[in-house]
This record gives sequence, structure tokens and C-alpha cells, in this order.
Amino acid sequence: MYNLLVAEDEPKMRIIIRDYFEKKGFAVWEAEDGVEALKRLGERTFDLVLLDVMMPELDGFAVCKAIRRKGDTPVIFLTARMAEEDQLRGFQVKADDYVTKPFSLPVLHAKVCAILERSRGMISDSGKLRSGGIEIDLRAREVTVDGEKTAMPPKVFDLLVYFMENKNRILTREQILDQVWGEDAFCYDRAVDTTIKKLRQALGRRAGCIRTIVKVGYKFQEVTDEQK
Repeated sequence: MYNLLVAEDEPKMRIIIRDYFEKKGFAVWEAEDGVEALKRLGERTFDLVLLDVMMPELDGFAVCKAIRRKGDTPVIFLTARMAEEDQLRGFQVKADDYVTKPFSLPVLHAKVCAILERSRGMISDSGKLRSGGIEIDLRAREVTVDGEKTAMPPKVFDLLVYFMENKNRILTREQILDQVWGEDAFCYDRAVDTTIKKLRQALGRRAGCIRTIVKVGYKFQEVTDEQK
């Protein structure tokens, strides 16, 4: 399930978007202005943000700048303004897309899904995930670290795949349990921490790619040769 933040100052529009995406299986949070949007972003990790440009307190451009200072969460601007300079400004603050009102909800949903597919991980045509010396062959379920094959138990392998598909995103223990353990999540208490310990051991010199975010969870970041 994807976490979606809808930051929109028009209540009716916000509710319409929320209801539509919830029916599509998204978990949706709302914000009525830029300040509340930043508060929500500080409380949890979102997979994508739908951001109205003209909001009170802080406009969408300012919120997007704040998002980019902390990471690369995808952002789609929602706006009634058609001016080219506004669209250019949106891309200057590194928004991923720009949708003008009124818009089609199915089209917006298609744009959201396309961006989420691109952002989940750099998967090559050969079915492999690569990041900083680590390579996963998804079809063969094999891991190579700095050119050497590394044996991993199934759950450790699944955890590494989930991390690499969500590179540079902070993941809570609850998210990891839900996505990696699924229906069996309730059976495990310290399963995440124990499995991450095993994963770090398996990665050897590349273990630093898994960062502990105190009181929150974990984050996968690429480790360069200089950082090993």
C-alpha cells in the first residue's frame, strides 16, 4: 500500500481526491495548507505528494523546496494557473509533474502510478537491481557484492530487495514488517532488527548502506568506494 499526501486548501477537492485514491488502495493523508503539509511530512514517510501550488501560509513551491532539501519524495503540483512561468518554476524546484485544474481523476491516478513505478528502484531490463557495488538478480534470487556472490536466507534477501526498491527513503519498522513479512508480521517482535543485523553481516564492507534512523526505522543509501 502506498502512502499519499494530498496538500490542497479546497476541502471539496481534497475530499474528492482522497476518496478516489482510497478506493484505489492508497493510504491517504490530508493537509489544508503548506504548514500542515510540512508537519505531516515530518510525521511519516510518503511515497508521493500531491501539492496544490496556491495554498495559504506556505505555497506549494516553498513546500516542494523543503521536501527536496530532505530527500527525493515524488511531487505532483496541482494548480489552476496555466502560466508558463509558473510551470517552469515548478520544474525548477524539481517537481516530478504538473497537473492543471480541472483534471481527470483517472489521468491523475495514471500519472501517480507511472511516477511510483519509476521511483521504486532502478531495475534494469535484465531484471537486476544495482546500487553502489550491490547487485540483485531478481529472477535467480542471487546477490553479488563487489563482484562476489553472497549467500542470503530468503527473508534477508527479501529485505535487501525492499530496501533497494526504496533507496533513500526512511522506512519504519511497521512498514518493513508489513511489506517483507506480510500476514506473518504479527508473529515477529524483533524480527526487523535481527534480520537487518544478518543483512549487514552479509553485505560486509557495504553494510554502511543501511542507516539506523533513531526512534523511526532504517534507510538504505548507496555507499561509495570512498565511504566503505
